[in-house]
Parts: sequence; structure tokens; C-alpha cells
Amino acid sequence: MWIKHDFFKYITGIILVLICFFFLTELNLLKPVKTIIGTLFYPVLIAGFLYYAIKPIVRFVKRLPYVTDIVAIILVFASITGLLYGAFTFLANPIQKQVSEISKQLPEKLKKSADEAEKAIEKNDMGMLSMENIRQKATGYLGDLTQNLGDHITQVVGALTSATTVLIIVPFVLFYFLKDDHKLRPFLLNFIPTNHKDEGKKILHNINQTLSAYIIGQIIVAIVDGSLMYIGYLIIGLPYALILALFVTVTAVVPFFGPIIGVIPALVVALTQDPIMAFYVLIIMVVVQQLEGNLVAPVVLGSRLNIHPLTIILLLIVAAALYGFIGMLIAIPLYSVVKVTIKNLYNFYKLRHSQV
Repeated sequence: MWIKHDFFKYITGIILVLICFFFLTELNLLKPVKTIIGTLFYPVLIAGFLYYAIKPIVRFVKRLPYVTDIVAIILVFASITGLLYGAFTFLANPIQKQVSEISKQLPEKLKKSADEAEKAIEKNDMGMLSMENIRQKATGYLGDLTQNLGDHITQVVGALTSATTVLIIVPFVLFYFLKDDHKLRPFLLNFIPTNHKDEGKKILHNINQTLSAYIIGQIIVAIVDGSLMYIGYLIIGLPYALILALFVTVTAVVPFFGPIIGVIPALVVALTQDPIMAFYVLIIMVVVQQLEGNLVAPVVLGSRLNIHPLTIILLLIVAAALYGFIGMLIAIPLYSVVKVTIKNLYNFYKLRHSQV
């Protein structure tokens, strides 16, 4: 009968698992599990991201004579620490200067722009808007914000403490990821029947290649985007070019929306200078995105992910709504892993049934 088909067996099993999960959640029996996952999520996520970025360098160093795995990892860690220290020493003063200037001058320029906008509204609104009402609403909002300031400070302190803890733990997690990564594949294959191990090896290999291609490629693309935006900011004479370009570099790790989010602070700064400056910033962003899309990304990423741009946009929108920036960061690699896994399992399923 059709009811005995494998499809309905699997669907029934999935529904039962979801029902069990729902009742466990409602009874609050999964709280310890959620706490453990929430505690480990960010250190493992950051360490995993850095693992794929650093692993090629570790492999190269291991080729040197008399260099063991641990020595190679320590040498790479020491080199990265030295580079970060050198970069900090070289860039600390310019960044500190620009941060100090932007924290002092930008609020004044924004206030001046707001005053000019207020005068323009009072001159042209024909009585439709009341600046006094707007000012009262703003005052009420600030009053509520001040009233809850204690809670906000507590949340900020807690977030900073958690971030510091994560940054301390990440190097240790990353070290063992690099040191014992060869043990992961045999460990996972132990859960697969012997006659399926070859297909399991293929799936794990494809997942590893997919993650490596995406993470390394996206880091390179982000660095190129930030560098090109910095050059563009210098050409048009935009103030605080260095920190604005660094912000683009950080956000550009997220495809499509990352560069757009990264250019928003530059637009705000440009508007305080001259409206035409904001137009120049938009032109620079378009030029950089065209260079990235037609020259950089095809060379760096190629077609290894094989994801349609519309799929990427929809994934990023949903991920941002669910989990914010972190969701946008992991949505594409997670989708790629699931896609590769399902594709390989489906091919294996067809191969098995064709041999019967």
C-alpha cells in the first residue's frame, strides 16, 4: 500500500521527533542543553571560522623540514600574533586619532545638520509639522531611555564579559582544532555502517571543501572590498577613511548585504560634509561591487558554491530576521553544507537502488 512507502515512514518519524521536542521544550527539560549549546556556540563558531582561514598556512609550514604539527601551529600562532601587534602598532595612532575626531566632531556636525533641517521644515511645512511636538516626543523617549539606563548598562557589561571570555577561550579551541583535525573524520565514520563508509568519506570531503572555499574566499573578498573602499574614500577626500574602510571589511564577510551595511556610516559622515559627497560614496560602492562581482569573486570563489544569487538573498533575509548578523554570517555556509550532504545522500540512494 502507498501508506507503507518509505517516504511516509520518514515523515512520520520526523513528526514524532518534532512532537517530542515540543513537549520537552514546554516542560523546560531542554534548558540545560540550551545553556550548554549557548555557551559553546560562539567559541566553536569563531574557532571554526579561523580554522579554515589558518589551516592552509599550517599545512604549508608543516612541509618545512623537522617541523611537526604542534611546532607548525605554534609558529603560525606566533607569526599571526606578531603581525597583529605590528598592525596595531602601525595603525593604533591613526585609528585612535580618527575615533577621537569622529566622536567629537560628528555629533556637532549632526546637530548642525539637524538644526538646518529644522529650519527648512519650519519654513516649508506650511503648518503640517510641529517641531515642538517632535521635540516633546524626543524628550519623552530620552527620558524613558535614561530611566532604563541601569538595565542597559548591566546588559552591556554582561555582553562585554561574555565577549572577553569567548576571546580567551577561542585560541585554545582553535589550537586543538588544528592539532586533532585528522581525528574528526574517523570519529564521525564510526557512526556509519562499514558498507557505507566510502560514501561517508565522500560527503565529509565535500563538506570540508565547501566550507574551506566559502570562508577563505569570503575573507579575501572582504579584504579586497575594504581596501578598494579605502582608496575610493581617499580619492574623494572623505574624513575618517581608515575606520570607515575597516568597518566595510568587517561587514563585507556577509555577501550582498554586508558591503551595503558597511557603507552606511560613510554615508552619514559624507552627508555632514556635503550632500554631493554622499553621492560620490554611492558611486564608489557601485564601482567596487562591480569589480568584486566581475573580477575578484569569480577568481577567488569561482562556482564552487553553485548557489543562485536569489537564493543567497532570501537566505540572508530570513537569517537576519531570525538571528541577526550572526545568522547572516552562518546562513550561506550552513545552507551549502546541507545542500552538499543531501545531494550526496541522494546520489548514494540512487546508486544503491540501481544496483538492486
